[in-house]
Amino acid sequence: MNQRITVGLVAFLALCAGIVGALYIAPPSVEGEPDYFQTYPEPRAISPFSLVSHKGERFDTSSLKGQWSLVFVGYTFCPDICPTTMAELNNIYPELQALNSVEPIRIVFVSVDPKRDSVERLAEYVSYFNEEFIALTGEHKTLFPFVRNLGMMYAIAESTDNPNYLVDHSASVVLIDPEARVIGRFKPKREPGKLSISDSQQILADMPVIISKQ
Repeated sequence: MNQRITVGLVAFLALCAGIVGALYIAPPSVEGEPDYFQTYPEPRAISPFSLVSHKGERFDTSSLKGQWSLVFVGYTFCPDICPTTMAELNNIYPELQALNSVEPIRIVFVSVDPKRDSVERLAEYVSYFNEEFIALTGEHKTLFPFVRNLGMMYAIAESTDNPNYLVDHSASVVLIDPEARVIGRFKPKREPGKLSISDSQQILADMPVIISKQ
């Protein structure tokens, strides 16, 4: 075969291989805006606070720095929304960890039921879903302003003398950036006959876009 034809053929095959590599091997583009994430008009600095983790350690504003925190508010005796949301977050956790992010992505569960949710109970609760998850608790005088600072709420509408009392709470998943600022939330989907929980696949779809803009 003519040498010039051989060289041309090799170059053509190399070009084809490069195109295939670009399409199927190179990482996908994350340009554009998030499709589901509700961004707050301005990042909210978190006021100083001090809570206790499920490991019995102090957790404050500095603990949020240097990481992305997907924060969910609830309580361990919650019969439906909390365990479902936690399970959904656990399902996407390996994929969140695999994202191209300099700072780690953490799941933080904030219990707003300090009477029943002891450190020991929280440790058992989060380990059921994922041992890398972080659970927090504290007194209401600290929890309430902290939760409000996140743009969420909770309320205990009945007497806690009833051992089976319920706690009303927001079902959104809030995102805190590595500078410890609240930047927005993933709101729950509301469909008739279904639990109002944040869609984990929407979180997974938008997180690469959000991270790329920081």
